[in-house]
Amino acid sequence: MKNNFEKVKTYLVELGHDISMQDNENQLLVINDERAGIYNLVFGCADPILIMEQNMFDVPKGNGSIFKELLKKNRDIVHGAFVLNETGDKVIFRDTLQLESLDLNELEGSINSLSLLLSEYSEELIKFSKN
Repeated sequence: MKNNFEKVKTYLVELGHDISMQDNENQLLVINDERAGIYNLVFGCADPILIMEQNMFDVPKGNGSIFKELLKKNRDIVHGAFVLNETGDKVIFRDTLQLESLDLNELEGSINSLSLLLSEYSEELIKFSKN
């Protein structure tokens, strides 16, 4: 039986994603899909959850209105949400899934949610990153 890290890796390959980085010791995988706007999407297996994160942009100084807009957009996101990193200087997309019950369709849905978000909201994200 495969461990959860191998299961996630197998699912990503089945979904047609090229794994650009793999760290077996820390159980991290990274994929890129330029067509979908996905760049350095990190998958971390931290039993009992899978953490998916992609850096979106650096937080502009003195522009709190961006946070209000991102929080409102979080309501529309099917899977995942906009969050700040530990230091509060980067906006990232983050989603978490249960590893034990994870299946191919659920992982695909989370990746597709990010892709859809990027296609629908890219102009705003670019504007936020330049403020």
